[in-house]
Amino acid sequence: MEEINTHKKSNYRLALIIFILLLGIIIFSEIRYYLGGFLAAIAMYSLLKEQMIHLTEKLKWSRGLSASIIVLASIIFILIPLTGIGFLVADTISGINLDHAEITKTIDDFVVLIENKFKIEVFTPQNLSFLPQAGSTIMQSVVSGLSSMLINSVIAIFVLYFMLYSYGHFENVILEILPFNENNKVILLQETKLIILSNTVGIPVVAFTQGLLAYIGYLSMGVSTPLVFAVLVAFTTVIPVVGTTLVWVPIGISALLSGDLVRGIILLTYGLFIIGGSDAIIRFMLQKRLANIHPLITFFGVLIGLAIFGFWGIIFGPLLLSMFILLLNMYRHDYIKGSAAEPNVITTQNTQTNVLMRMKKK
Repeated sequence: MEEINTHKKSNYRLALIIFILLLGIIIFSEIRYYLGGFLAAIAMYSLLKEQMIHLTEKLKWSRGLSASIIVLASIIFILIPLTGIGFLVADTISGINLDHAEITKTIDDFVVLIENKFKIEVFTPQNLSFLPQAGSTIMQSVVSGLSSMLINSVIAIFVLYFMLYSYGHFENVILEILPFNENNKVILLQETKLIILSNTVGIPVVAFTQGLLAYIGYLSMGVSTPLVFAVLVAFTTVIPVVGTTLVWVPIGISALLSGDLVRGIILLTYGLFIIGGSDAIIRFMLQKRLANIHPLITFFGVLIGLAIFGFWGIIFGPLLLSMFILLLNMYRHDYIKGSAAEPNVITTQNTQTNVLMRMKKK
């Protein structure tokens, strides 16, 4: 009889899991367009939870009042600036008129100059004819991704309020349903918080700083449409190795080709030492306080995130990819005998091991 009851209980459990999954799929299919709002709320919750604890447990304010004040401050200092920047970027990009023929001609002239100067065949304009079209496609994707930003911001406000109001309980529910041992549950929460903090603070700070420096420099040196190029500089900060050189090198070379040698040299020097140099300085300063995430995770994460989450994908794409690698390392660590993987994905300033495949210390 006991065996029959155990079998029935197992069947009931399986049926319950199936129903939960089915309902989850239905719900997710309807709210997937607003996923960015939920993710934004989670990110802000990770940043603001300590302030909520301070107000409620140390100052003895009520949860409702504390959550309301924090949400109001978030709207004023986080959501409004981000939304404004997002719509500014969308308006700027949508106003760009790419002349494919002119761009191809410029590439042609540049290639001929290089080949005549160095007597080598680099590439043909036909090989690069896809660049203008690719640029148009990327800009259209960014603009369409920003179109849902306003409604996602509203969703983020409501979700953030209830997450703050129920702080503590929120983490307990997550810990209960995670299918990991206690050690891995703690690791997952800690790494998630560090990754969210790094992406939420690190990526926007680097992008904004380099974009601002580019705008100031290009405006003072008479570059046409400096705001457009500043926006492009900000977006290229997530590209590993080459990064902002994709923007400031062509601008400087364009000035040189037009015969303005002094201005071209100044633009290239400014791009190398001010725009490019600021990247290393900012990242070095941030790594003292934040997790060090591999540049490839950031780069491919942003590509994935923009396609899935729109504008918020700049932050949550790298998080999604980081979580995938973290869970993969957890599986290797727990279930593959002899695996040298550790259940983590980030490094700190004092760690020199590989981010993607962290090894055990011998």
